[in-house]
Amino acid sequence: MDPKLYIEKLFEVKQMPVAPHQAALFEEFCSNASYLEAATDILRKQQLLMDAWSLNNRINDIKRQQVMIPNGTVGKVYGAQLDTTGWGWQDLVLLELEGLEAIGLAYDPETQQIRGIPEQNGDFKLKLKFKVTGEAEDAVPNEKLIPLIINPDPKSLWKTTPSDNTDPFWKADETAVSAPLGDRHIVAASKRGRSHANTGAFRDDDFAFAHFATSGWSVVAVSDGAGSAKFSRQGSRIACDTVVQYLGNKAEGGDFAELDTLLEAYNTNTGTDLQKKISLHIYQALGGAAQQAYKEIEAFAKEQGAGIRDFHATLIFALVKKYKSGYAVLTFGVGDCPIGLISKDRSAVHLMNKLDVGEFGGGTRFITMPEIFRDDLSGRFGFKFVEDFTALMLMTDGIYDPKFEVEANLEQVSKWDGFLRDLEGDNADLARVNLDADNPDIATELSVWMDFWSPGNHDDRTLVIIF
Repeated sequence: MDPKLYIEKLFEVKQMPVAPHQAALFEEFCSNASYLEAATDILRKQQLLMDAWSLNNRINDIKRQQVMIPNGTVGKVYGAQLDTTGWGWQDLVLLELEGLEAIGLAYDPETQQIRGIPEQNGDFKLKLKFKVTGEAEDAVPNEKLIPLIINPDPKSLWKTTPSDNTDPFWKADETAVSAPLGDRHIVAASKRGRSHANTGAFRDDDFAFAHFATSGWSVVAVSDGAGSAKFSRQGSRIACDTVVQYLGNKAEGGDFAELDTLLEAYNTNTGTDLQKKISLHIYQALGGAAQQAYKEIEAFAKEQGAGIRDFHATLIFALVKKYKSGYAVLTFGVGDCPIGLISKDRSAVHLMNKLDVGEFGGGTRFITMPEIFRDDLSGRFGFKFVEDFTALMLMTDGIYDPKFEVEANLEQVSKWDGFLRDLEGDNADLARVNLDADNPDIATELSVWMDFWSPGNHDDRTLVIIF
């Protein structure tokens, strides 16, 4: 404002207005340099006060403004951008952000980013020291507290309580093994899910395998004991062991001689008659193994004075043999555990069994259900003759549910390729399974890989791979 105009307005406010006849007198009054200088000084100090008040208001607004930055999780890479533009802080001069080092994080003032891997969980208050445009260089920095929540690693919330090894049906809480299997190799791992480990419950899953050198056949079986059945851990063990023993006896006893002849001719004769004969042998051999598993569990249940329902367990198994022209893969399945055969070039996948699933998870069937054998069993068998293959995989739903999610995905080549890439290390934990027969750590690697985290999926996990 012009000093002369300020003096005139001041006189009006003080009820000393300049009358028209006093105009010449007022002009003479304002010609006094000391009066104009006094008015100018007043105007300057008023502006100083207004600027100071505006600056303080701005600082207070920033301090009171609610801002949020993303939550983090212990052990997981964290990155957050301070959204100064979105917060309307274009006039803010960021100096430093205190309180990050103790958490395992750091702040980059150039990029205005917080990065690092949180080492501890909790509700933290970060101290932002700042100035705004207009503050003196030597002014004491202002302080604002910004909340940051670091969640605990979900895995750390689960306890690992050993199961009771004095129980008559006890089995190791986890197991992993690798071995030659004919001209191929096998690696298998099975471990309790977090829900069982948390309460000290038993591992309900099981597996068994064997190669019979005389006949050249290999057999592998996997079973998932029902969580609702109190002795299912024993049911799954009996089922797997029985299948391997039964088919081994058949193979080594020469019972598969005619089947061998049929399969040797398969690549040159795939006629209907040959198919029917092979199907009949598969029905008799694999169906017989399944029935024997039922009988063994039923007999054991009676010995224990228990019902067979107490031993409910799913069952999948495969017979594999190498011929001159390729491999014969014969399968059987009851329950919701898949068997996948992946082609040599990974361009095709064959789901070797139909899963028993229901809309609300109530459709699962068990080898301990007698109606399985009263129904048409034909849909429970699988057969494929291939020149070569990358892998034959058998798994329980502890693997299938988190990795494939729905049954339809088991038919998708891309899903199986993604699963293989996951095993090869393309996962959040960078856990890798080197599927090499010369890898001495392969069983341990598979067991470690199976510790992957998947929210809501804490069942027992079993995976068997023939490669």
